[in-house]
Amino acid sequence: MTPRTSPLLLLAALAAAAPASHAALDAAPAGVSADREVTLPVGTRLRLRLDTSHTSETARVEDLVRAHLAAPVVLNGRTVVRANAEVTGHVVSARPSGKVKGRGYLAVRFSELRADGGDERYDIVTRTWAREAPGTKKKDAATIGVPAGVGAVVGGVMGGKKGAAIGAGVGAGAGTGVVLSTTGREVSLPRGATVIVRLSEPLRVRIDS
Repeated sequence: MTPRTSPLLLLAALAAAAPASHAALDAAPAGVSADREVTLPVGTRLRLRLDTSHTSETARVEDLVRAHLAAPVVLNGRTVVRANAEVTGHVVSARPSGKVKGRGYLAVRFSELRADGGDERYDIVTRTWAREAPGTKKKDAATIGVPAGVGAVVGGVMGGKKGAAIGAGVGAGAGTGVVLSTTGREVSLPRGATVIVRLSEPLRVRIDS
């Protein structure tokens, strides 16, 4: 014969279980898991201030790049990562400007974030920050043109077609020499400079309740 459960005992058991289920719901507000984590989506912007200096002229691939958050990371009005959190990465590509052709180029990518004074460490994946130095073609053309005028003066002094030819050669040679001995502009990332990068993969971050 199956023992019967008292209706009063059954109601008491249901009442005791109800608060626990409500507590579980309260512990996990929208966007936050039970272990108190939020997910920063792809495209989240990180505003960084550099703690190291790098230029396209001297940088090498794998050089360490150090920075810190210049502004907090905020999601839905809530601060997820405080300002000054450490961020590190590396130079992924570097090319000095050439004397004949080629502009200076520098690219860096960040891969680690340390929050709360370094107690919380996260592997991050950001989009590559890259810059190429502006061209100097107009400047080079002007540089070549000025010595050509000097060559014309030389040719006039010597006189005749032969003198004109020599003068033109002097002008062209001098101008080209100036261009070949002068490298183009470089890309510079000095300490204290601000760069903005974005996450290319989601990042789960633990937060205070």
